[in-house]
Amino acid sequence: MRLLITQLSRFGLVGSVGLVIDVVIFNILRTTILAPEVLHEGPVLAKVASTAVAIVANWLGNRYWTFRRTKLQHPVREGLKFGLVSLGGILIGLSCLVVSHYVLGFTSLLADNISSNVIGLVLGTVFRFWGYRTWVFVQEPLNDKLSTAAPAATTTGVAAPAATTGAALGTTERAIGPAGLSPLHRVQAVSPVEDRAHRND
Repeated sequence: MRLLITQLSRFGLVGSVGLVIDVVIFNILRTTILAPEVLHEGPVLAKVASTAVAIVANWLGNRYWTFRRTKLQHPVREGLKFGLVSLGGILIGLSCLVVSHYVLGFTSLLADNISSNVIGLVLGTVFRFWGYRTWVFVQEPLNDKLSTAAPAATTTGVAAPAATTGAALGTTERAIGPAGLSPLHRVQAVSPVEDRAHRND
């Protein structure tokens, strides 16, 4: 639960930055080169362009901050997944704008912002967070992998010296033999008198 709250708060901050980028670019394009008076499909194209730029900013923030604990997948595979989820969010926002502007007839700048940057944004954000968390960034956290590998390494490190010590003891016992003394010890145990008698013989 704590991880979910952390990810959700970071996702919200990243999304806020993306929202500012999206709204600023959309309104600049919507009131200039892509105004409906200049191009009939201008509002839709403005929304596509602004959302595309915001998506790049969102990917950077989510990849390297919100979901940074997850292992990076193959860049192409992860990029495709991120793009598909982001495309779904774009379609949700565009659908709200199309219905409001072209179906319901709310063609003012305020109406376009409400439909795309309020209603569409909320619905698209919910969809993107769900997709990112359950499909795009779903690898096992790096900290969990490290904690799992550590006990195995520790156990191995302890067991190896024990086995080595046991083998060394076994070798020593075989070297001592049944008499209880190694050949070197038996030689050192002979007294000087016995040694001189042996030499006289």
